[in-house]
Amino acid sequence: MLPLVEFPELVQHYAPFFREVFSAEALIEFERYISGLIVSENKTVDGINRLFIHESRHQSSLNRLLTESPYSLKTLNQARLDLLASLPGTQMKPKGVFSVDDTLLTHYGQDFEQIAKLWDHVSGSYMWAHDLVTIHYSDDDTDYPVLFQLWEPVDLEKLEQGLRAAQIPIKVSKEALKDSDAQKWRGYLLGVWQRRHKTHPEIRELYDSKLIIVQKLLEQWVAAHPGEQRPVTFDNWFTQPAFCRFLDQTLKLPYVGTLAETDKLNLKTGQDTLKAFAARLKEEHLQALQKQGKPVYEKIHIPYKGVQETYYSYCRSHQIHNFGKHRLVINYRQADLSDNPTFFISNRLYWHAPGITRIRRHRWPVEVYHEEGKAEGLDQYQLRSFSAIQRHVALVAVVYSMLRAAQHDPLLRERLQQQLKVKLEGGPTVWRRASQAQVLWCLALFISAGLAQGQPLQQTMSPLIRAVCRS
Repeated sequence: MLPLVEFPELVQHYAPFFREVFSAEALIEFERYISGLIVSENKTVDGINRLFIHESRHQSSLNRLLTESPYSLKTLNQARLDLLASLPGTQMKPKGVFSVDDTLLTHYGQDFEQIAKLWDHVSGSYMWAHDLVTIHYSDDDTDYPVLFQLWEPVDLEKLEQGLRAAQIPIKVSKEALKDSDAQKWRGYLLGVWQRRHKTHPEIRELYDSKLIIVQKLLEQWVAAHPGEQRPVTFDNWFTQPAFCRFLDQTLKLPYVGTLAETDKLNLKTGQDTLKAFAARLKEEHLQALQKQGKPVYEKIHIPYKGVQETYYSYCRSHQIHNFGKHRLVINYRQADLSDNPTFFISNRLYWHAPGITRIRRHRWPVEVYHEEGKAEGLDQYQLRSFSAIQRHVALVAVVYSMLRAAQHDPLLRERLQQQLKVKLEGGPTVWRRASQAQVLWCLALFISAGLAQGQPLQQTMSPLIRAVCRS
């Protein structure tokens, strides 16, 4: 534990961007919470509260920031985006990409509002978790979350009542599942809702799936930024026909999705899987190379985060089963095509392999954010209230954005480098460590000043020891 004798320079530098979001009193709590998320290894309210020497207060003050303070999450998020827009390095750029992803915020136990038992692909088991859905911005200079929302599990009683009110039939044979197998009953009702909500507008608001959350967030962005045609990219789970049609026909946005090897093409010779199709192309390609003919897969280069990457790509327009006509890209990383291929589709039929591959490459940073965000405390909360958890997640996004902004802020860089006498280069992890080092430096100055004023060492150290030992 590193006691705080003042707010980190990073927090003091960027706090003015949030003055209009909070009252004067709440702004102090905001600075305390953000400072704790950056410095403390214990990201709980209690762990953060125990850090402070001169701003020592009762834990209830920080709790109020998360549970009672009347600030708007929308206003907070806009202030965060305004901060990022104030620096050329973190401004959104013409070739920037939006990516879509979700991540589980896992916990032991179920004593949290809106928590659900969800499948965790990492552990290969069901875990108690909240599910965070994120729209993330990325370009070659920077990346950060733009819009995000916690998914809420369906209210089965509300869903059943809504379906019946809309006169949508529920099979009598399935009603026994309500008592005998709650999981199957849930799956059945959601299946009915999934099939009928497009033709029955009155039941659409009964439940927001992850796909609907993403649709609403993107709709919100497009409404606030008319005419902006920023491409959206996503993995196989989000590459679903209805979602792709929504992006194409409703929002008029370009996209790059991801297909699995089991997805199918409608060819003139019949239907075939992508796996079989890619295998035939590979054989044709290798034969062409032996005969010094024209290769099927062309060598391409794309820029990504300052590095040039090489791929071997096939790019043509095809009829994709359930999706319609799309641009299909099949990529290998090895020149001999010995690795596993990846399959991407786009609704822009005139795009070529380098552009589609570049856009899809920018999906990776959202996964990095979810991982680094957890290091900043994204899933390290002990809050029971769902609204308080939402605020915690939003404040972690503020921390991550401050750390991203610091990379491109020459004034802050100069201040910290003068204090620490080190060269600062790198991503959020580097700047978090730099902030921790600056806090340590301030602590050393505090002790040195006390001794210089003739204070006994015990007197100088007393408030620091109390902070460390405070329970």
